[in-house]
Amino acid sequence: MNKNDYTIRLEKQEDRRAVENLIRESFWNVYSPGYLEHYVMHVLRDDPAFIRELDFVMEKDGRLIGQNMFMKTVIEADDGRMIDVLTMGPICITPELKRHGYGKILLDHSLEKAAELGFGAVLFEGNIGFYGKSGFNYASRFGIRYHDLPADADASFFLCKELIPGYLDDVTGVYQTPLGYYVDDAEVEAFDRTFPPKVKLKLPGQLF
Repeated sequence: MNKNDYTIRLEKQEDRRAVENLIRESFWNVYSPGYLEHYVMHVLRDDPAFIRELDFVMEKDGRLIGQNMFMKTVIEADDGRMIDVLTMGPICITPELKRHGYGKILLDHSLEKAAELGFGAVLFEGNIGFYGKSGFNYASRFGIRYHDLPADADASFFLCKELIPGYLDDVTGVYQTPLGYYVDDAEVEAFDRTFPPKVKLKLPGQLF
């Protein structure tokens, strides 16, 4: 990879189906048999919390190789305030180019653009081993709890990055996942049938 072999731009209307297929290929059988993130992306574009100015695609040699997007959400603070924050994803790189550095480039670019728009923090479910390299830390370090998670449960998947230093200094509370991420299984199956058939496999290491 060199710094001139990719471009990052906003998603266009005509990209949508190709982006959904890219997400499907990237996540298929990774976290569970099959997957649903391509349908999540499909429905989130019409959600009022979706941020079109932060809906990115990455291209290499004229084809889509990656994407990332953001949604507005809130922290319900313990003192009664609603703290505006972002969440992120799906974010992906095409399977054959994973672990080549493109994912971090796309992530860092999109976080920079979110900061330029004045957003204060991003909370996200991910692996600290990867996202920590771009400045994420455990959300618990900021006093932020994941909704519906028991107090003694492992929350190491729940990450946070301040885009404005100190934005969460006086905040403790509960993060709320945008409702648009919760999709109906039957609708996922119906949507997936509009793509070429793929085999669902139960594999070691899947989460669900």
